[in-house]
Amino acid sequence: MENTQPAQNAPLSGQVLFYSNPQPLSAEKHGGLGIKQVEKPFAFLGKAHAVPLTVNEFGLASTSYPIIFVGADKTPIGAMGIRQDENLFVSKDGDIDPDFYVPAFARRYPFVFANDQQQQRLLLCVDRDAPMVSNQPEVPFFENGQPSQFTQNAMNFCQDFERQRQSTEQFVKTIDQLGLFTQKAATFQPRDQQGNDSGALQTIAEYWAIDDQKLQELPADKIEELHRNGILAAITAHSISLLNWSRVINRAIRSQQTGAMAQATETPQGGSDGPSFQI
Repeated sequence: MENTQPAQNAPLSGQVLFYSNPQPLSAEKHGGLGIKQVEKPFAFLGKAHAVPLTVNEFGLASTSYPIIFVGADKTPIGAMGIRQDENLFVSKDGDIDPDFYVPAFARRYPFVFANDQQQQRLLLCVDRDAPMVSNQPEVPFFENGQPSQFTQNAMNFCQDFERQRQSTEQFVKTIDQLGLFTQKAATFQPRDQQGNDSGALQTIAEYWAIDDQKLQELPADKIEELHRNGILAAITAHSISLLNWSRVINRAIRSQQTGAMAQATETPQGGSDGPSFQI
């Protein structure tokens, strides 16, 4: 594991979902700052229809929404909406559904690690524009010039997240090397109040998924190996999670107050002109 610490005067590059003004945390610059309680700490999630997940979260996340893989890197994400800038598990007022699993990617906010390439270390950063970051804090970032216990706990959480992120990259690499990924599409059929089709079948997402048939065709010793190292359990959670497409679609319909019914399905992707699911 790389060295991890708050840092001073370190440059940042790149962008991270949710963070508008991440700064390397330092006693010199942030000595008077800390965290205050806010009424709706996860309101920022309302603008995220997809949030990255780590493989150890698949079991919990599978009870809430589809876990799918997107992009060239096949990044696993929780599909929490079907339109950009709309999370169907967060109300317009910023209230989060209490039954909704909040990914660690969001729970670490306003903290995040950044790479210091010159010194080969990870820097603990904070989003200075986060609503819970205050110059009149209830919990300070620093005490007597040293990181507070709160800041140490945040650093530990981010370190654990980084380890899980690396494990997730290895998980995806393993699945890819075994040739288990396949392209799929999530679709739904609009229906009227009598249950009759009321429009054309619509594609709402195209993504990568793990193919159950390809998995079953693996040699028995390889499947046993996947079972021993925990990969098979994660695959099972992913497969189960895809049943949640109907939940997401029905939430979308209710949010539009159309009163329509929908039947969700997931199908092999076959050159559809439907929208891709991206983050």
